Amino acid sequence: MSDTPPTHVEKRGPTEFRDPMIRDELKKAAVWLGLAVAIALIAFLAQPLLLIFAGIVLAAMLDGGARLLGRVLPIARGLRLALVTLAAIAFVVWTIVFAGFELAAQAENLRQVVTVQINRILAWGNTLGLVQGGAEVNQLSQQLMGSLGRLTTAVGSALGAVTSMVMILVIGIFIAIEPRLYERGVAWMLPLRSRDTFYRTAAHMGYTLRRLMAGRLLGMAVEGVGTWLLLWAGGVPMAALLGILTGLLAFIPNIGAIISGVLIVLVGFSAGVETGIWAIGVYLAVQFVDGYLIVPYVARKTVDLAPALVLGAQLLFGALFGLMGLALADPIVAMIKAALEQKSKEESGLAGGAPEP
Repeated sequence: MSDTPPTHVEKRGPTEFRDPMIRDELKKAAVWLGLAVAIALIAFLAQPLLLIFAGIVLAAMLDGGARLLGRVLPIARGLRLALVTLAAIAFVVWTIVFAGFELAAQAENLRQVVTVQINRILAWGNTLGLVQGGAEVNQLSQQLMGSLGRLTTAVGSALGAVTSMVMILVIGIFIAIEPRLYERGVAWMLPLRSRDTFYRTAAHMGYTLRRLMAGRLLGMAVEGVGTWLLLWAGGVPMAALLGILTGLLAFIPNIGAIISGVLIVLVGFSAGVETGIWAIGVYLAVQFVDGYLIVPYVARKTVDLAPALVLGAQLLFGALFGLMGLALADPIVAMIKAALEQKSKEESGLAGGAPEP
């Protein structure tokens, strides 16, 4: 055997990470693996993430109320925030304590009235051949709930709903007290070159969310109070309960209006044809004011969301994440659009200027 070393050149093997091609392939594989893990984590942690986002939405409401109060009451921000928080809690407590028993009794009557009216409609449809098999409202409600998607586990029971509300309240209050603290915490995890962009994007998103929620609260108040007063004037039963339900459902655009309208019309016709026609008129009048006066004004002041885009997002988030996803679809879409708008400004060099209020 010859002691002469081999003359051919040794090449790097497949396990040699110093090979540029191997490093590039590993980076690509790591990116795709990280994306798959991120998607799995988002799907697995969807409910906690929605609770956190709901807390952020509540914080935007409290912060917006404190800012608005500061225009007429020049006191420290902490005191203004405390006044707004206490006022909101006091309103909820007052509604539960003073109106709870009456509304609970009306709620049972409402369920009975709606059940009777829907069974009448189904029976009429059965006589015309539109509904087969003598379907009843209980079967119909099960089918509707099944098509809507699974409800979130956090609000699947009364205890879960109360726990979720408490968590949202605590998160919202803490974020509203010191929003800059959490903003700096997120920015700390970003590269230095990206932090200024993040601060501008977060400011724009917060501004948009505050305005959106202010408009949403305005619409809820107008629809709730207006529905209650007009139904009460027309002698429609359970006017107070229908007003509260209409105001609460106004938080969910499109779908909330449809649900409240069905309830108003069914209860109205339960008291007679004339009362039912009055209920239809009330619903149309309230929706006209909200759709042609409040919504366009809010859209001009915040972010103009296409109705089809909002409805599609509600159907998608409702099917994926249940009731909470349905309620938060509109703010989530608004935040995504605000972030994209700010990114477009950054890329076009128009990010400068005075900070948004």
